[in-house]
Amino acid sequence: MQRMLRSPWSPAALLLVLLMALGSVVMWIGVPLGLIYLASRLAGSSNPSAGPYVLVLVGLPIGMAIVGRCLGMLDRAHSRLTGRADDTRRPPAWMRSMRAERGSTRRGGVLDRVMIASVAIAIVAFGIWFFAFAGSSLPN
Repeated sequence: MQRMLRSPWSPAALLLVLLMALGSVVMWIGVPLGLIYLASRLAGSSNPSAGPYVLVLVGLPIGMAIVGRCLGMLDRAHSRLTGRADDTRRPPAWMRSMRAERGSTRRGGVLDRVMIASVAIAIVAFGIWFFAFAGSSLPN
């Protein structure tokens, strides 16, 4: 059975890419800021107990894992929509021969490119902020 390749520029595919871009912003900015805001609301004073700190420490990896799973689902939906889904099942890495394949057989999806672009944009934005707007904290 031959698989039809659909256009990655269709409105539905572009919507999924846009949702992945939004999800990457939520992962890198929304989850940490949301947890810090929630912890600040739980803290009754400027000298809080350990509870808000534990909330941020435990909530950060859990929140990022949940957003990461959602991003993975969006990437798989995009692959199915555009006809690029890999339907072949490979055995787990520990069951494969060490001589069988030296290189990676994984094909990067759209999510890989979206995440790389979001990290690159974040680094550039941080650099612009740091060198142009942050100012010095050193005494004059």
